[in-house]
Amino acid sequence: MVTEITDKNFEEEVLKSNMPVVLDLWAPWCGPCRMVAPVVEKLSGDYNGKVKFCKLNVDQNPDTAAKFHVMSIPTLLFFKGGKVVDTVIGAVPERTLKPKLDNMVQVK
Repeated sequence: MVTEITDKNFEEEVLKSNMPVVLDLWAPWCGPCRMVAPVVEKLSGDYNGKVKFCKLNVDQNPDTAAKFHVMSIPTLLFFKGGKVVDTVIGAVPERTLKPKLDNMVQVK
């Protein structure tokens, strides 16, 4: 499950999360964002209970995007312990994201 978040609950949902978080920064008008959304949705099922998946609409929530200097969308930010540990920009396939997720949860 992917949780829709806002600038207001970003700190609580992402920075204070007790598990690693993948934050999908997107906008409804962004074609590549629509391409990566089903991949993120599938991975949220595959990593259920290990990684929290969130999405943030940058048009409605510009503060978080600005805070992390997001210039292009889709951007996926990988958080662990409240810090960004990895970033992926653009629509990428599942095979690109899985090793990053495995590294975050240290699954061998």
